[in-house]
Amino acid sequence: MNKIVYTSLIIGLLISTKVTAQYLPKNISEVDIAKAHQWVDKTYQSLSQDEKLGQLFIVALYTNKDENHINQVRNIVTNDKIGGLILMQDDAAREINLVNEFQQKSKVPLMIGMDAEWGLFQRIAAAHKFPWAMTLGAIQDKALIHQMAAKIAEDCKRMGINWDFAPVVDVNTNPNNPIIGNRSFGSEVNNVISSALAYTNGLQDNNILAAIKHFPGHGDTSTDSHLDLPVVSHQLDRLNNIELAPFKALMDKGVGGVMVAHLYVPSLESGKGIPASVSKNIITGLLKEKLGYKGLIITDALNMGAVANKYKPGELDAMAFKAGNDIMLFSQGVSEGKKLIQKAIDNGEIVQSRVEESVKKILLTKYFLGLSQYTPKSPENINYDLNNDSHKNLVQNLYSNALTLLKDDQKLLPLGKKQVYYVPLEEAPYQTFASQLGLETQVIIKKANEINTIPANSTVVVGFHKDNSTAYKPYKISAESKKVLADLVKNQKVILDVFGSAYALKDIDISKVSTVLVSYENNNDSMTAAANALNGKTKIWGRLPVLINDQLRAGMGIDFNSISNTNTNVSSTTFTTSKQQ
Repeated sequence: MNKIVYTSLIIGLLISTKVTAQYLPKNISEVDIAKAHQWVDKTYQSLSQDEKLGQLFIVALYTNKDENHINQVRNIVTNDKIGGLILMQDDAAREINLVNEFQQKSKVPLMIGMDAEWGLFQRIAAAHKFPWAMTLGAIQDKALIHQMAAKIAEDCKRMGINWDFAPVVDVNTNPNNPIIGNRSFGSEVNNVISSALAYTNGLQDNNILAAIKHFPGHGDTSTDSHLDLPVVSHQLDRLNNIELAPFKALMDKGVGGVMVAHLYVPSLESGKGIPASVSKNIITGLLKEKLGYKGLIITDALNMGAVANKYKPGELDAMAFKAGNDIMLFSQGVSEGKKLIQKAIDNGEIVQSRVEESVKKILLTKYFLGLSQYTPKSPENINYDLNNDSHKNLVQNLYSNALTLLKDDQKLLPLGKKQVYYVPLEEAPYQTFASQLGLETQVIIKKANEINTIPANSTVVVGFHKDNSTAYKPYKISAESKKVLADLVKNQKVILDVFGSAYALKDIDISKVSTVLVSYENNNDSMTAAANALNGKTKIWGRLPVLINDQLRAGMGIDFNSISNTNTNVSSTTFTTSKQQ
């Protein structure tokens, strides 16, 4: 068969089956594509209507809940023939054993997803934590983000996970955003796009599906959609230029999934109070028809207060499917939802071809992810496999590359062997930073109430150590810490290191602070990276990913490159506001 005829056959097959997929594995051949569609058609024809509808649902599996919960999930997998699971907290070995069991019970292998924006640690405490997106947004070498996502993909495969519900591509223009914040790559569209593309490719180049979220853009909200329905009130021009821009850019790059948010956007939905996640205007009209997206469309979790407080389980699922979603995530009423969808089909409100479109799209994606047959995973040594030196070394390199130097007026860096005083402030642990700093420098720790004992004109490192136990902790600095900093700069040469969100500097007077470094997070890896940089062992070249205030704008930062114990401060790009590439 010549190539022209064969290509025509493939195109004809794609048209005849009415199924498309945005995601394709790397180096896939036309023969493999043909086999995929043959498997999809054969599998689809083998399913009853009830089994087809089951493919539209993903439910949550927690291993930190009781046996009653496990049995409920077991019954849903067995009786409702669902399409997949989202793994929640918290035991990796138990999750693997349960997934193995449930896969054996499933006629069509389940698609297993997880929120793993900062790696599997987001759900599994024994795993190693990767940096939050805001930290990654400060990194100039985006290849490092690809490298990180590839490692997350490796961890996902080890667990039998096929879909990472990441990355967040919301442009965080609101410092008071209670739910996005650290989860966003920043406030600049171009930086969000380049960072998210590296993350997405890192996953999908390694055959783990990505899902950009939260369409049509959750970055400028002041309400947590887990609790209530946020409103995005911008006009269409602004939405196109900011909120929608990353989605439009990335959808053309083969991203396999888009997650739709529980947001009310009046400029896109005329029906008062209708969330985007159940809006036909937004999902079908905008995402599918106007923007031409062909990949899997999945709701944000249907147990979130923004929608769960307003609609009944099942009813919400049917509304979401009618609107154009392919998959209802975190369904609270699978059997009810299936009945209501079927009722809508019987009444002519939904055409059967919509079921065929979504189910075949799901099946095709499953095939491309290697799920035409399931190979059980082993729970043996899983905690070590998810948390070892390969993770630690990569993560410390990421934090090192994110470090952002905003000032070094008195050329205090590198610290070298000189004696410094260290004043830890705020509520989180600081011991790792102090000990790592002390490997090269003579460090004397002083508490806030002891600063009057520090000799005048000393070099003093002040650490703002914010609680980073979750991505949603407040970033604001206390009045007490601000006063300590203000008192110190009167007589001392101060280096301020922010172990927390860059937004912590929003209302901090740094005009008289000699040196300001943003380390973004407070954990052992970030503190080690910061200590190494202050001691001159690594280069500093991160850039602010967010607009903080009129003085501290996105893109600002100083390049500092030194060999330990020498003072080579390169600052030709000081406070540059050019967009990151």
